[in-house]
Amino acid sequence: MNKADFVVVANRLSVDSDGEGGWKRSPGGLVTALEPVMRKAEGAWVGWPGKPDLELEPFEFEGTDLIPVTLSAEDVELYYEGFSNDTIWPLYHDVIAAPRYRRPWWEAYVRVNQRFADAAAEAAATDGTVWVQDYQLQLVPAMLREARPDLTIGYFHHIPFPAYGLYSQLPWRRQVLEGLLGADVIGFQRVADAGNFARAVRRLFKYDTKASGITVPLPDGGSRKALAKAFPISIDAESYIELAQRDDIKARAREIREGLGNPATVLLGVDRLDYTKGIQHRLKAFGELLQEDRLANADATLVQVASPSRERVETYAQLRDDIELTVGRINGDFDTVGHTAIRYLHQSFPKEEMVALYLAADVMLVTALRDGMNLVAKEYVAARTDNRGVLVLSEFAGAHDELRAAVHVNPHDIEGLKDAVMQAVEMPPAEQRRRMRSLRKRVIEHDVEAWSKDFLDALSKVRGKDVTE
Repeated sequence: MNKADFVVVANRLSVDSDGEGGWKRSPGGLVTALEPVMRKAEGAWVGWPGKPDLELEPFEFEGTDLIPVTLSAEDVELYYEGFSNDTIWPLYHDVIAAPRYRRPWWEAYVRVNQRFADAAAEAAATDGTVWVQDYQLQLVPAMLREARPDLTIGYFHHIPFPAYGLYSQLPWRRQVLEGLLGADVIGFQRVADAGNFARAVRRLFKYDTKASGITVPLPDGGSRKALAKAFPISIDAESYIELAQRDDIKARAREIREGLGNPATVLLGVDRLDYTKGIQHRLKAFGELLQEDRLANADATLVQVASPSRERVETYAQLRDDIELTVGRINGDFDTVGHTAIRYLHQSFPKEEMVALYLAADVMLVTALRDGMNLVAKEYVAARTDNRGVLVLSEFAGAHDELRAAVHVNPHDIEGLKDAVMQAVEMPPAEQRRRMRSLRKRVIEHDVEAWSKDFLDALSKVRGKDVTE
């Protein structure tokens, strides 16, 4: 397999098993964003194929070289479920759940990051570019720089980066920062995240940080500049617009409303089942609105899609139990023979069905307690080609910085959340159109292609070469 001028390193490969012994392209926005760049650069993608102990040789898929990294069942348990998702995830999401610090998890994280770095170093051509993705691989940039100083290295952090008071809890805080500072460009979702990172570097290393630049000392006594700034990620807006205009999907949206009993108002929540998403706060607010008769039970239905997530992690299993108990209690109190207050769906749906749900929903509830971005908010906006519908958006989601015409809410304030829901339910059509036009303009102009171009342009400027050619 030829060396690649452009290499992406991510926890997962850009393909999923098709169930018949072959492969299909992953539906994620990152894969969509990078597909044109990968094709143009004849790029390579380094990642885990998704199953433990699966050993595969590198292979080609739709013009991209795929380089699988094998993870044992123990690696998955310690590096992925342990350090990545039971240490870093809760710590970086403002300790909504308590992070656990275990040395064997850290040792596995270092070991697996080295494996990814070795694979990327082997795949990259001389003077090539490597773009590392997300919190599972924070040590890879420095490992790559040590092995291949000729490379241009980018890193994008898809989740929040915490304030120093929280970050400082991490026993391996210096090692993680050193890992990230191996990159030429370190990208974050929000300006605040980039600021938190720079402050942590300043506090722990005393490095000079001016504007978005960080001066990183070199072993020979010189220094180099690393850029740490916000590049808010987005979606493939055009694909959602095309689906929303299809007659079969519009018909499916009507079917969904009919299946719910044609309530006056359909409220929708779409989340991965995670404690950061504020699902319990949303349910509490909705239940109280019904109890206080501010929402008439027969006139409103909340559809909550909660796709399964990390079910082997104890915190997530407990969360599922708690949410299902709450849904059962509210439905027990308010259901009638012909009407269900909350339609709870613990499953994932294809993109077409999601767009139909977006079209069926009068109000989209995004009540995250902490979220790097929240692409569901942008998907809902892109799908609303009719300029109707209302987005209720948490100020703790990264999308809050961009989607200023949404109804903003602090999900911890249950009374405020209830008021925001009622504002959305009662919003006149003219105001809905005004707000939605503004939201759609932002999402369409700043789509996922613009995001990847902005990041790669910054990477080109840092090292003085065009990484997209």
